[in-house]
Amino acid sequence: MNPLFVGLLIAGAILVLGVLIYNWAQERRLHGRRDQAAAASPAHPARDAGHGRAEPMLGVRGGEDETMPFHASAVPGEEESPADAGEGEVQAGNPLPSILTPRLTRDDFAPDADIECVVWLTPERAVPTSALAQVLNTSAPKPVRWLGRVGPQTHWRAIDGTSAGPWQELAACMLLADRNGAASRDDLEAFLRAVDRVAASIGAQCVWPDERDEAGRADALDRLCADLDVQVGLTILKGESAAIAGTRLRGVAEASGFRLSSAGHFEYTHEETGAVLYSLQNLKAEPFTVESLRAISVPGIVLLLDVPRVHEPVKAFDQLRLLAKRLTQTLEATLVDDNRRPLDDASLSAIRAQVQATSAALREAHIEPGGQRALRLFG
Repeated sequence: MNPLFVGLLIAGAILVLGVLIYNWAQERRLHGRRDQAAAASPAHPARDAGHGRAEPMLGVRGGEDETMPFHASAVPGEEESPADAGEGEVQAGNPLPSILTPRLTRDDFAPDADIECVVWLTPERAVPTSALAQVLNTSAPKPVRWLGRVGPQTHWRAIDGTSAGPWQELAACMLLADRNGAASRDDLEAFLRAVDRVAASIGAQCVWPDERDEAGRADALDRLCADLDVQVGLTILKGESAAIAGTRLRGVAEASGFRLSSAGHFEYTHEETGAVLYSLQNLKAEPFTVESLRAISVPGIVLLLDVPRVHEPVKAFDQLRLLAKRLTQTLEATLVDDNRRPLDDASLSAIRAQVQATSAALREAHIEPGGQRALRLFG
């Protein structure tokens, strides 16, 4: 055999072995640092955001992991009784058991250890933002926040390119679940390895979570949110042989207060806060653009209310219902469900009851509709 070929084979094998040994050493170092931290303070309580939260209990109702949006098609022409309600719908008076604790702090940037995997870091000396530059630009499977405090009694602040510090206390936070599902064990391991590299570079003492416990919490949180993930869609349908011209649709939408967003649909926002209350989308599931609206015609539109992401969802639905009726008249169309059956007042009242029940269930689970928790979990 050619000696050069043999040499290349040996070099390749050594390289692969070196990579495996390096990864193994990194894994041992991470676990070793966390074990040492735990041994150094065996009675140290879990850190929190300064608002006295207790550790969450992992008791939830079983259910589908998949998000199940609620559309008008789930509501027949007359109000259904609780006994007839479909799977995945939330009934008033029957709240889901919560695995979360009340969010009492007024500090919106404070770490939320109920919905995030949090590592608390105390550097030997205050560190500037530049010391975290590399990790701040690293992508992750779930949203990650780096937060800091310039002193023990100060508010938490998001660390980004515009915040200088120096930071006496840090918190690395990764969201445990969102609409893409729960954070996996691998996701959590990768996050903790990245935090460990930062901790080593700035000489920080850490309070570490256990990734196995965090993975279990992520799954439980994902199941809870799947049961509470409700979206209401009201369809305005033109006749079978007719369509709505894009130019007319844009004019009617903007006259009603909607504005075209970069996401490809029209949005109606709260006048004071700028938060999106509901949206107007293409029935054909194709995004709108300024250019396409000049050329296309559509068979109908969908008005969508994302219940967890809206403050006062019932009030928003009442506004949406009136708007839907007005647009239906203006466009000379019909208000229908997903099966293209006309929606009457009884049907709309049944949908409103579902919105009210979901809003109550979210609050019972300590997720305020339209609040910071809801925006993160249902993003």
